[in-house]
Amino acid sequence: MSLFRTLPLLAALSFAPPALAQAPQPPEPLGIALEGYPSPAPLSYLPVTLQGQDLRMAYMDVPATGKANGRTVLLLHGKNFFGAYWRDTIRALSQAGYRVVVPDQLGFGHSSKPALDYSFYVLAAQTKRLLEQLGVPEVVVVGHSMGGMLATRFARQYPEATTHLVLENPIGLEDYRELVPWRSTEALYKGQLEVSEEGVRAYHKTYYVTWRPEYEEWVRVHFRQSLSAEYPRLAWVSAATEQMIYQQPVVHEFPRVTAPVLLVIGQADRTTIGRARVSPEALARLGQYPELGKRAARAFPKATLVELPNVGHIPHVEAPGKWHEALLGFLGK
Repeated sequence: MSLFRTLPLLAALSFAPPALAQAPQPPEPLGIALEGYPSPAPLSYLPVTLQGQDLRMAYMDVPATGKANGRTVLLLHGKNFFGAYWRDTIRALSQAGYRVVVPDQLGFGHSSKPALDYSFYVLAAQTKRLLEQLGVPEVVVVGHSMGGMLATRFARQYPEATTHLVLENPIGLEDYRELVPWRSTEALYKGQLEVSEEGVRAYHKTYYVTWRPEYEEWVRVHFRQSLSAEYPRLAWVSAATEQMIYQQPVVHEFPRVTAPVLLVIGQADRTTIGRARVSPEALARLGQYPELGKRAARAFPKATLVELPNVGHIPHVEAPGKWHEALLGFLGK
């Protein structure tokens, strides 16, 4: 083809409508073990054989960057998150002289996604095994959301290893079985398969008082994982761990926790499980964190309550300065 014949074709391409050239690309699927997703610190893996399955538990072990004080803090993530969302808290603790251990629990984040009989006892036992592997005899246990329930179970199960317990807007400050109707794990699983980006975003918006662009990261991770061919396996884990939360309350054991406790409660939080299946009357009684925080502080034998006005479910993301002040102040006493 001569140059003169190609000129009209080149001209037509040059003047193609911008909309065609800039069409938005669909999100790339993300593996359910977050393959390729950056970690704020190097990841290591603990081999685990559990219920007949060979698994791997991912974790970060971050040394102190400030003058080391010989103490270790264990950070336990919530149900819809994983260790990476602790990045600012890891940095603050490390700079203050603490070693920081941050596991992705089995079924979450970079760890294996097995079909297990999930329980807080099992997760606490595997977390303790990780600490033993790392040569850490005792820790400050910090738990957010579902991680607060796990932290409470850890403190009850291993009091000799728990110097302090810190609960950041934990779920499980009430027994959901009293007001939330039971659903089978199979029904919960089918619900988890019905994923849309808009639905994920709407759910995440309930965590915060004011939505900010940086929160989109956690929406994208959740939604992109739903595009993976392996997503049904992750959906089952999500259903099974929701059943764990429902069936295994820890609130009744607060009076038996021996460690000093810090409760940091964002006062605008109204998080509960089973929101879509409770009556309006029941929903008005669930997730009332201002009252739940006060009630929990009375239940623990040695508790300090820090209330954060105009802060929602994730203070360490929404109000990191206030959260770090409360956490480091408590640990420095």
